[in-house]
Amino acid sequence: MKHFGKEEPLIFEKAGNNPDSTIFPEGYQHFPDAVKNALHKDCFRGLLREGPIGLPSLSELEVVRHFTRLAQSNFCVDSNFYPLGSCTMKYNPKINEDAANLEQFAQLHPLQDEADTQGILRLVHDFEMMLCGLTGMHRFTFQASAGAHGEFTGLLMIKKYFETRQDTKRTKIIVPDSSHGTNPASAAMCGFSIVKLESTPSGLIDIDKLNTLMDEETAGIMMTNPNTLGLFEENILRIQKIVHDKGGLLYYDGANFNALIGIVKPAAMGFDVIHLNLHKTFATPHGGGGPGAAAVGVSAKLAGFLPVPVIDKNEQGTYFLQYDLKNSIGKIRSFFGNIPVIIKAFAYMLRLGKTVPTVAEYAVLNAAYLREKLRGDYQVCSEKPCMHEVVFSAKNKRDEQGISAMDIAKRLIDYGIHPPTVYFPLIVREALMIEPTETESKETLDAFITVMRTINNEIAQSPDTVKNAPHSTRICRPDDTRAARNPDIRWKK
Repeated sequence: MKHFGKEEPLIFEKAGNNPDSTIFPEGYQHFPDAVKNALHKDCFRGLLREGPIGLPSLSELEVVRHFTRLAQSNFCVDSNFYPLGSCTMKYNPKINEDAANLEQFAQLHPLQDEADTQGILRLVHDFEMMLCGLTGMHRFTFQASAGAHGEFTGLLMIKKYFETRQDTKRTKIIVPDSSHGTNPASAAMCGFSIVKLESTPSGLIDIDKLNTLMDEETAGIMMTNPNTLGLFEENILRIQKIVHDKGGLLYYDGANFNALIGIVKPAAMGFDVIHLNLHKTFATPHGGGGPGAAAVGVSAKLAGFLPVPVIDKNEQGTYFLQYDLKNSIGKIRSFFGNIPVIIKAFAYMLRLGKTVPTVAEYAVLNAAYLREKLRGDYQVCSEKPCMHEVVFSAKNKRDEQGISAMDIAKRLIDYGIHPPTVYFPLIVREALMIEPTETESKETLDAFITVMRTINNEIAQSPDTVKNAPHSTRICRPDDTRAARNPDIRWKK
């Protein structure tokens, strides 16, 4: 790790000169006598370490400085532009974090009596009603731990819905090639067979092919709208009629709801089940695969299939956990969901108030601005108007100059910009998927446009500069496949 012109050594490589000041004491000989005596009981025999394990001898100050320097080297949305398409890496307001960390929330325990937890029960219930208003759904559950877990939950309800109707022949799910990447896996995990639906050349669902594929053996279709090309499925009402006329259901992957929030309700488009990623549209953090959460909503005919418990309110205005759902799929995780994330999302919505539609309006405006400003430098994948994200293709640059989408992404790092999503969606060759979100200013977008145009000029004049990027990092081009499949994260002397 480079720091002030030097490489930052690993903490194990730092040799402390004062063992007595260490916060990592070697061996249990440093423990108080009471602890030592307890460890010598029979139940601990054979578990005690015989000698030191090689932890560095460092003071607290040295440890704090080391990890602070590492944190400053990390790339995050708080420090730089982060246009990662499909993942909606937008600013997470700090007031939401403060709300979730209030002592009255942080000290709650899920096993407390309902009489002691009326505040949090009301908050979650109010947030559910808020989402019902935004989406047109009848009820929500917050048990799902992430978007894909939400898909799994929704599909389990769809499966049980048909089972209770003795309609067991419905074993197929249609998944468009423009839908979110986890959809086929979630459907397969629920026991469905996947039927791929190819898009038209313009990037939308092919209505004629859907008519051919949809039959009485199909449970439904999973859709992302706008799809992963950033395009709104303009034939959505025809699509829902085709599926519903054959007795199927429509599942809405809400990964891209940032483009529609406060503008269009999924229920109005005909969807029966939806999930919303709280760590995308609702501005709660992503962070290393979590802390994630998904709100899964259903229409009235599927409300009885929700996981238990749901939160209800009696005539006296008391909130309680309701377990009596006749067709519930049961519990899908411990307790009631990721409560701190729900608090953050609720605080976000309260702060927006009646200005919620501006989120979608500015998200779409920002993406459209990038599309029009850069279309002369990079190939636009569809002539249809984009929504919250724009997908360019580096296909012509790969064919003509040997520069790939990955090369462009790596070069952006040298300019202090996080790379966009590359090679997704899969139906676009050499895809560059860019989502600016509504939280970025015009000044930031203009600076990004300047950098993208600079890289385009470098491709023409000095392609090796782009092909060998990044030049400002300690590691230039790791083997991505080996790093993912065979990670070596251990320190060795």
